[in-house]
Amino acid sequence: MKKLLIGSLLVTFTAIPAIAATAFSDGKDAIEYRQNAFQLIRHNTGDIGDMLQGKVKFDQARLQRRVDALVGLSTLPWEGFTVEGANKAFGDAKAEIWTDNADFLSKAEKLQTAAKALQAAAQTADQAKIKAAFMDFRGNCKACHEKFKAD
Repeated sequence: MKKLLIGSLLVTFTAIPAIAATAFSDGKDAIEYRQNAFQLIRHNTGDIGDMLQGKVKFDQARLQRRVDALVGLSTLPWEGFTVEGANKAFGDAKAEIWTDNADFLSKAEKLQTAAKALQAAAQTADQAKIKAAFMDFRGNCKACHEKFKAD
């Protein structure tokens, strides 16, 4: 039984890179992936923003779930920009993503760092700290949109 388990785990872990390498069938698939990831980010930030603005009742547990989701979600879209054909004219991505990729990736990293800071702030349950961290997170979204997203 132990040999079967170890064998199964070995096959699973050696197959993961091959699966990841073929996660997208083409550039259009990669674009759809990143757009869906951004939609999930937008949904979670919208709910957090509504709570912090008093548009809906503040719920600490729900806020924490949304923020925890953002930490993972903020790592997802970037792979969808690396696939051949992902720079085609589907969606709102500007050409600057590929011509100034270092700045684009830097902004992606800042967003991920801001998501982790927001998570830490949310864990304090201090709304002032949460609001400040949320504004920083949103500021990172905006900075990237201003340079790299077509209107």
